[in-house]
Amino acid sequence: MSDYPDRVHIAEMGPRDGLQNEPLVSTQAKIDLINTLSQSGLTHIESGAFVSPKRVPQMADSAEVLTHILRHSNVTYSALTPNLQGYNQAKANHADQGAIFTSASEGFCQSNIHCSISESLERFIPVMEQAKQDGIKVRGYLSCVIDCPYDGATSPQQVAKIAQALLQLGCYEISLGDTIGTGTPVAIQRMLDAVLNVIPRHQVAVHFHNTWGQALVNVHQALTMGVATIDSSVAGLGGCPYAPGASGNVATEDVLYLCQGLGIETGVDLEMVAKAGWDICRELDVSPLSNTSLALLSK
Repeated sequence: MSDYPDRVHIAEMGPRDGLQNEPLVSTQAKIDLINTLSQSGLTHIESGAFVSPKRVPQMADSAEVLTHILRHSNVTYSALTPNLQGYNQAKANHADQGAIFTSASEGFCQSNIHCSISESLERFIPVMEQAKQDGIKVRGYLSCVIDCPYDGATSPQQVAKIAQALLQLGCYEISLGDTIGTGTPVAIQRMLDAVLNVIPRHQVAVHFHNTWGQALVNVHQALTMGVATIDSSVAGLGGCPYAPGASGNVATEDVLYLCQGLGIETGVDLEMVAKAGWDICRELDVSPLSNTSLALLSK
């Protein structure tokens, strides 16, 4: 028996996780993308990342983006803040929320942020302490919750352990990432069963990549288990620079269409999101990776 939530909260990843693995686009194109998404009913848009511009040059203009977007009072504009320097930059440029990230696998943690899992958690303590003083909420991302490109399969118990550690650090929500997109509904169920034993359901989000075409069915599996926060990326853009073979995120348009069909409220205008997707894809000179967008275009 399924236990669908009455309403789903979409955390839009396109301007950050989407564009960080795509060719460089202009700062104005990023601003226009966020401005269009802000009109769609989305209430959480991850708008940039304060990381090393040498490692992720696509995010080098995050300060300018956050400074020049047209903000809506009902929208949270968040940024990735992996260390205290990045957090302070995000705060100075009026990011509404921060986000930290680690991995459920040692191999990916070493490749992505060049330290062990335990060391990554220690590094986040100053960020969390400062954010608490500032009254700024911080989200936690956990990568490789199903498989790791270096270590192979990740045990559900390991995912639950690290997710709980992020919660104990002070993250208000933990986003569980199938970073290389190898998950299937059975694997997602096992992983979520373990996590939901130690973390309240309302503090769990899912973040699925579509490498093997399973992202949308995996979203459906999470919905049947009552998970009500879904990370997605407009037009299915994205991937991960440090996960070989990882493709784009599940497309926001497809998640919205799925929720419509299930009778789940989102408060988001599907056609407005599709417009934003087509606009940014023209800038990138690619086609949207969203079946829903393609169907809307063919009407």
